[in-house]
Amino acid sequence: MDQPLDQFVSELQAKLQELKIGVLRIEEIDEENGKIVLTVAEDADCSGLPVLGETVCNYDEGFISGILSCYSGKNYTAVEIDCWATGDRVCRFNAEIEENDQ
Repeated sequence: MDQPLDQFVSELQAKLQELKIGVLRIEEIDEENGKIVLTVAEDADCSGLPVLGETVCNYDEGFISGILSCYSGKNYTAVEIDCWATGDRVCRFNAEIEENDQ
């Protein structure tokens, strides 16, 4: 963690837009407990998919887990809770530090 969280998030947002992966937005953050709720709009994986009845952004879960783990030095797990494929207009993820790493 060699830069403040807000600077890291800002740079990540810019890079995701530049690479046309999606528009990242942090909805909630609890730095003390390592819990983050974030959304990715215009998600390259699934924006525009029909309603399939299940979340489909497994790649994004792994990507978010990995990037937060690298940034923080703690093992993060991200789980998609809302998705285009479940009828939502953004993909929403809960990310938190794995229990054995707290």
